[in-house]
Amino acid sequence: MQVPKSIQSLIEAFERLPGIGPKTAQRLTYYLLHAPKEESQALADAAVGMKEKTKICSICFNIGEEDTCQICSDQNRETSIIAIVEDPLDVLALEKSNYKGLYHVLHGVISPLENIGPDEIHIRELLPRLKDGKTKEIILATNPTMEGEATAMYIQRLISPLGVKITRIARGLPVGSDLEYADESTLSRALEGRKEY
Repeated sequence: MQVPKSIQSLIEAFERLPGIGPKTAQRLTYYLLHAPKEESQALADAAVGMKEKTKICSICFNIGEEDTCQICSDQNRETSIIAIVEDPLDVLALEKSNYKGLYHVLHGVISPLENIGPDEIHIRELLPRLKDGKTKEIILATNPTMEGEATAMYIQRLISPLGVKITRIARGLPVGSDLEYADESTLSRALEGRKEY
């Protein structure tokens, strides 16, 4: 059966989104086909509005609607701690944990296989933030992947001469999981990170 071009075009647009496979793209497209026109228009307007109104924060490189994001503008934040994260989604995750410090968003990780070096992400922009002496701790909160670990080690070597305390987020077993299903790497990191009970 030949699918109309406008429908196929929307299916293909959805498929280009991360985490959306062909079946989900088809379901979303056919849902919008039968939804009221106002719902489709609201979705389109929200997507265009997001692209027009969002900016990268000039301080931490998070996403906001002003030159300085809400977190960097918040006078109640703990300004002596900066968590270094890979992308803005990591900021959302840490905010749910009641973390009250500041952030530095790299927008990627060092990945030689993808030709991404330190100059392609926002590592160098961190150094001016540390020169004033107000920062007492850097939390390396990159993902526990090979690239995330390499990026964390690079940053640690880069900023350790500045005398700022550098910590790494703990890794190990998630709450509610079973030991029998954990891989060796996760188990060994959980054992290394154990603390007195």
